[in-house]
Amino acid sequence: MKPYNAPDFMQIDSLLSSEEKMIRDTVRDFVSKEIIPIIDECFMKDEFPKHLIPEIAKLGMFGSTIQGYECAGLSYTSYGLIMQELERGDSGLRSFVSVQGALCMHPIATFGTEEQKKKYLPPMARGEKIGCFGLTEPDFGSNPGGMITKANKVGNEYIINGNKMWITNGGIADLAIVWAKVPEENNKIHGFIVDKGTKGFTTRDIHKKFSLRASITSELIFEDCKIPASQKLNVTGLKGPFSCLNHARYGISWGAVGAAMACYDEALNYSKTRIQFDKPIAGFQLVQAKLVEMFTNITKDQLLSLQLGRLKDAGQATPQHISMAKMNNVSNALKAARVTRDILGASGITHEYQCGRHMMNLESVNTYEGTEDIHRLILGEYITGIPAYR
Repeated sequence: MKPYNAPDFMQIDSLLSSEEKMIRDTVRDFVSKEIIPIIDECFMKDEFPKHLIPEIAKLGMFGSTIQGYECAGLSYTSYGLIMQELERGDSGLRSFVSVQGALCMHPIATFGTEEQKKKYLPPMARGEKIGCFGLTEPDFGSNPGGMITKANKVGNEYIINGNKMWITNGGIADLAIVWAKVPEENNKIHGFIVDKGTKGFTTRDIHKKFSLRASITSELIFEDCKIPASQKLNVTGLKGPFSCLNHARYGISWGAVGAAMACYDEALNYSKTRIQFDKPIAGFQLVQAKLVEMFTNITKDQLLSLQLGRLKDAGQATPQHISMAKMNNVSNALKAARVTRDILGASGITHEYQCGRHMMNLESVNTYEGTEDIHRLILGEYITGIPAYR
């Protein structure tokens, strides 16, 4: 396999600081040396490479934008570059780090008490505690406000009943950030930290997946799960989980670019060595047209992600900005994976190449944390002022 050659047509490297490039290159090297050689086998065996957790933590990837509590305190642009490089390896690895930081550490850092921050954030930054995010339910995905999970207040405790579905990291998590309605407060939604081992809290891993096979996906089950009131986060309503989702969607928009870049690099290398009709297929107009479309989309997506990162660092990024980037970049990455498979022909359906794995993974990435259609509707409402999903 040839060394990875990342496309940079518009000289985006010149727009990055020396620190940002150093962080990206460090993670890029980690992915090339530690993830690429093993990830396909993990995918085939339906296993998550847990042995990589200490090294991921050592490189400061968990909760990397959080200040203090043993976190790296990086810029959002640097965080995006980390997500880009991780997803070049596999969407499941990026999902693991994204859930840990954006969906679990972020709400504790943003809505948690000082006691909660001190208790959870340092061991999570060190990779000693892994988190999961319990929002989606079997019957409520795109409409999380319809959730039926309840947290009844009884004295100084809450008793949680309900199920959460399609939860990344669920089976290996040491804690879950769980969102539930509190009947005593007119069913307002609250967030809770539920520790593994709490009576009434169990998990069930979901197997036989076509996608994200190197990632653990689980169901969370709560049956009269009793937790102290001190485990409640200080936020009410959907603004809590949406804050987390926007943070995660931002990272996904960068990650998708990494997957697209991996596929493009594979398609280019293959097309230059695959001989048909006495010349490399890269010499045929139709193949060149496909490569050019991928190359152009990647360049546009890189620029969109970078500008979004700069806006987020300046505190000016909106949910609509993030929706556009998530919708656009994941859609383009999925197209790149499909076109790469097409260029590789029959070879593209084998595990000797990575495009098939990226293609299946990106089918899920295009759906989770806001489907492509939901992000279109978010932007449609922004443009017209009319919420079409109601």
